[in-house]
Amino acid sequence: MIEWVLFDNDGTLVDSEILCNQAIVELFAGQAVTLDAHTLTRHYRGGKMSEILATLAREHQISLPPAFMDDYRQRVAQLFEQHLQPVSGIPELLDALQVNMAVVSNGPLAKIRQALLLCGLAHHFDNRLYSAFELNQHKPDPALYLTAMADLNICAHQCVAIEDSPSGVASATGAGITTLFYNQYNETLNNDKVIPFTSMQQVPDILARLNAQSR
Repeated sequence: MIEWVLFDNDGTLVDSEILCNQAIVELFAGQAVTLDAHTLTRHYRGGKMSEILATLAREHQISLPPAFMDDYRQRVAQLFEQHLQPVSGIPELLDALQVNMAVVSNGPLAKIRQALLLCGLAHHFDNRLYSAFELNQHKPDPALYLTAMADLNICAHQCVAIEDSPSGVASATGAGITTLFYNQYNETLNNDKVIPFTSMQQVPDILARLNAQSR
């Protein structure tokens, strides 16, 4: 029986990936580099930000200033305040789910909290927020999910994860968790622990099927 749903945050609960990548576009423009936010979102979602920035800097043969990451975080916070919305269908899904819920994210804790508060979702999770920055365990490493499960005192068969990126899926399935993949780009992941879906409205039926199979 599924007792917990463990949610990724960016791109799964909140529609933040395009805003995060817009911040990258703006800051790289200041380094005379032209990027596209939609292309970045597709290729780098779910990744570790320091590695993404290092990769982009290397590809475009530039050196980023020491304050670049701080400037990036500040711009993301501003864009969130101005534009952030929940992923379509998420408020209704969270209201309908009759299970325990937690957030397992690669993002910093302050960013997770800001996003959930701005989107009116924070009350569903209380302090059950697991940040890769706090734990120094970033997806796709399964350690982040394993740490969350240990802290919540649950086993993999008691929960599912919901992720929107191959990196997040690899982290959750690596921890043995059946993972619902919010598949917006029609990607193929060859993993028998992955259930793709395209609308949050599908999630209750998927959970009901999984519960029926476990009886």
